[in-house]
Amino acid sequence: AAMSYILNNAITGIDPDFVVDYNLALLSRGALSTPLNPTADASVAGEVTFTWGDNSTESNANATDKVMLLVYNPVKKESVSIVGNGATRVDGSLTIPMPTTYAGDVIELFIAFMSVDGTQLSNSNYLGSQTAG
Repeated sequence: AAMSYILNNAITGIDPDFVVDYNLALLSRGALSTPLNPTADASVAGEVTFTWGDNSTESNANATDKVMLLVYNPVKKESVSIVGNGATRVDGSLTIPMPTTYAGDVIELFIAFMSVDGTQLSNSNYLGSQTAG
């Protein structure tokens, strides 16, 4: 579902000059509550710190929801991701390692949540692009 959404909504341009509009891209799609006020900081070399607020008592969010993070480097066509084996919604932050070869590259940052049993997903949030430290 996410790939179809990206192809139909986030790809612009004319063949062969296609461009991804990351702001319109969804890496996950679902009805689970999205992260509250998420941010990312890639200024420290070799890592990205993601933060979010605890909204586990709102709507269908749960304290046990697992964070999903993606750091995409379009220059190198590589990514680093954490899917369900990192922090929970109540933890509020997670710092993940990033290759030091990313230093100086512009990276694209995304966050989402999934239920502890993996059956529900939130829509992903695009946190923007930053220059890796």
